[in-house]
Amino acid sequence: MPRRAALEALERFRRDSAWSRQVMSTLIRKYNLDGRDGALAARLFYGTLQNLILLDYYLDIYARGRLEPKVRDILRLGAYQLLFMDKVPPSAAVNEAVSQCKKYAPRAAGLVNAVLRRMAADRDRSCLPPLPTQGGPEYLTVKYSHPRWMVEELMEMRGYDGAEAVLRANNEPPPIYVQTNTLKTTTEELAAQLRAEPFGNIPGCLRMPRQGRLEESEPFAQGLYYVQDPAAHSVVLAAGLQPGMTVLDACAAPGGKSFAAAIAMEDGGHVLARDINSKKLALVRSGAERLGLSSIQCQPGDARDASGAFDVVLADLPCSGLGVIRKKPDIRYRLQEELDAIPDLQIELLDALAETVRPGGRLVYSTCTWRAGENQAVAWQFLSAHREFVKSYERVFWPDMDETDGFYICRMERISLI
Repeated sequence: MPRRAALEALERFRRDSAWSRQVMSTLIRKYNLDGRDGALAARLFYGTLQNLILLDYYLDIYARGRLEPKVRDILRLGAYQLLFMDKVPPSAAVNEAVSQCKKYAPRAAGLVNAVLRRMAADRDRSCLPPLPTQGGPEYLTVKYSHPRWMVEELMEMRGYDGAEAVLRANNEPPPIYVQTNTLKTTTEELAAQLRAEPFGNIPGCLRMPRQGRLEESEPFAQGLYYVQDPAAHSVVLAAGLQPGMTVLDACAAPGGKSFAAAIAMEDGGHVLARDINSKKLALVRSGAERLGLSSIQCQPGDARDASGAFDVVLADLPCSGLGVIRKKPDIRYRLQEELDAIPDLQIELLDALAETVRPGGRLVYSTCTWRAGENQAVAWQFLSAHREFVKSYERVFWPDMDETDGFYICRMERISLI
């Protein structure tokens, strides 16, 4: 049943361009998979997505012909198990793929059997087909399953070795980080309770061991921590909050920055958490209640319609999301032309939010991507049009160098022009 769910998830992703997390959650419920089977289905699906270009590269060589979409999905799942899941016996991976093919595409069962058995034999002899020549973008594209345009952008920013380091990090399991609710406990006490380790120089940040579901733990229920990547947490650190300040979190869901802001102000300021998605905003409200934070007010609405005068405006705006590929592997397959339209929206949102920053206040712009066109270029365009703002801090976080999500932060101060 887990392999059936994974196959259906691949089909929905391919056919409908559906988001992977939503697809997987739906199918786990549909097939009533328990924890173990659900985890297997998720690993098969996400792992196949993560290595899709590499798997197709091998399959095109072994199959030597055009494959109908359903057969290709079956072969992708089988090939992923053969190449990346050592604990799955090759015979089990091959036999399951053949059984699926007999059900969904009977005429191709022999082909599926032959392709996967040959791949398994070549894997055992360490003689899989060679990858493209090392040293160029095509090699990185195939080996790490990222589209060529994305590889080329990374090479322009980080060079060949730096680009490879980012791509490699994108295919590794992401660390899990939590932030301490210092209004209820200390970082030292929480670290001992969770058996976690402090991370870097981020106050209150702990790196968790990979075990269990955090949301089911007693310390979580008690509101002693919330889950948030150090890079995202650094947005609030960069804001330099003090008790008594007024803060607008313009795109607040799922709430991490609102929580961090309230805790930084010792729950003694005012945080207006706005989000256009009222359902996601409910997560912010329930999270604030769990953490015991009374200074957060939730308000549905478009960031472009925000009003008021705030000491700090947190503008974590819609972006390509390329900095969180290791958590959402399907993001890498978004079309470049679709992403190229994002900066216009970001500028529109920043222009509107600038009106809500009081003189002497701060606008903190952030994204969860490393693309310069959505980061430095947007900040430069905004500052060129708004002479009342000056840049006072800027940083890019990289998954390979910082062990965080890929992230961008730019703090801008509103000054008096008189």
